[in-house]
Amino acid sequence: MTESGFNEKILTFLEKNSRLTPADLADMLGCPEERVRDAVDDLRRRGVICGFNTLINWDLTERDYVSALIEVKVAPQRGQGFDSIAERVYGFDEVKAVYLMSGGFDLTVIVEGRTIKEVALFVSDKLSPLDSVLSTATHFVLKKYKDHGIIIGSEVHGDERLIVSP
Repeated sequence: MTESGFNEKILTFLEKNSRLTPADLADMLGCPEERVRDAVDDLRRRGVICGFNTLINWDLTERDYVSALIEVKVAPQRGQGFDSIAERVYGFDEVKAVYLMSGGFDLTVIVEGRTIKEVALFVSDKLSPLDSVLSTATHFVLKKYKDHGIIIGSEVHGDERLIVSP
């Protein structure tokens, strides 16, 4: 297996379960643990692995929580394109993700807050007044069914294979 293919397998496994240890990955890949450890260290150093996150179903907790997807049309900056406005937007604590998009708007901004009002105030007081922002459209998430490849709120735990009967 090429080094590139080896790294891709590690990344695929870690993307599905970031709790896998180098020993787990070595067993799964049939190679020495040291090789896995070196590869993961290299991938982190090069910025390929950007971090490790835990996916939480906040609906099952006491925390007040709302998330929204905001479509943003912007006027790109001369010589900087969309990068400078994206940097200003992702600098806000409320912002969890920013994506440059093709189509009818330029940026998708994912925002989290305690209430709908808090998110609305973020849009009206912080996001919309930015010089390059031409317009916004806010869409609130009502229910998550699947996030980052994980089914949310399903009662399925453990073995997720379908039962086959004769």
